[in-house]
Amino acid sequence: MATGGAPGTCLGDGFLGTSTLLVGASMTDATAAAAPFDARYLYLAGGVPETGACATCSTACGGWWGCWQDYAKAPGLYASDLIKKANAATWQGAARPQIPVFTYYEQLQTSKLAEGPTQVGALNDAAFLTRYFDDWRFLLKIIGQAKVMLYVEPDLWGYIRQVNPDPHLVPAKVKAGNPADCAGEEDSATGFSLCLIHMARKYAPNAAIGLNASAWNIKTTGDGVACGNFMKALGAGEGDFLGSDPSDRDAGYYESQGVDRWWDDAAAQRFLDWNQAVAETVGRPMILWQIPLGNMSLDNTPNHYKDNRVDYLFSHLPGLQAAHVVALLFGAGEGKQTTPETDGGNLVAKTTALFQAGGSPICK
Repeated sequence: MATGGAPGTCLGDGFLGTSTLLVGASMTDATAAAAPFDARYLYLAGGVPETGACATCSTACGGWWGCWQDYAKAPGLYASDLIKKANAATWQGAARPQIPVFTYYEQLQTSKLAEGPTQVGALNDAAFLTRYFDDWRFLLKIIGQAKVMLYVEPDLWGYIRQVNPDPHLVPAKVKAGNPADCAGEEDSATGFSLCLIHMARKYAPNAAIGLNASAWNIKTTGDGVACGNFMKALGAGEGDFLGSDPSDRDAGYYESQGVDRWWDDAAAQRFLDWNQAVAETVGRPMILWQIPLGNMSLDNTPNHYKDNRVDYLFSHLPGLQAAHVVALLFGAGEGKQTTPETDGGNLVAKTTALFQAGGSPICK
């Protein structure tokens, strides 16, 4: 269900059936019902157990996402339950289904290697990839015909780029790791990403799938196009969208650590320009994910840190349109950060106001 068009055109109109900007978050059931949210996301992580080891859930399954639930229930309830709750969502007494979004983040914890370029080496292990692809297939079969978004392996693609800017030259034992689904893919990081996308088309045909583009070199002139070319070489154009995150922590928290991560107009515009360049290079729209939830009314204590990204994004909607952004997904990137439940109602109020104003068109 790929979307998009040639670079320089409007990308993403009609994405998942909408012509207006989608707004969602990682949030509790109560918050999800408090505003007309379009989407709701969860992390799936914890490391994949040994093949066949967790047909039923127990403590032996470790932190695997498939058992983030009542152990008496069959594995996978955590994911299927989000789909059910999102499909049954209401607002002010009326049905308003939300799009379930799964952030699939398994490669690092399954590899048990150091985060960074080191973890990329696990892709060249056929036994590792067999377990990994088995888990991915398990999730896709749970999704089945449901309409969801799949946001795949944030940070991994950026680390692959650090290993080699040509992903065709980063080895991955794709054919041996998944001969049933991906025998025709090349044994490289590109083959790995294409295997994930093509499996989604096979087992979850109504899912929109996208890869994360890391803005780590954003201050380097021309990096938006360079990153876009890297993502294109990965096969990201075979997906439906690309994603990026403006920060993994609230700016007030970073300030308490002696780090300046505040957005001024120049930094915010640089981020939007970078996203526009990536989107137009690949020919796919962008989602902004794990956006910090702080606001300036908070007191810079745990779970109540200040930030200005929520307020900035909702007050600069034309800039999002120019950057081909189709969705804003808000969520805390760490346990001490501000959440939709601790932000004083700011996200709920802004989401409601945007909806009541008719939304923000994805395209002019």
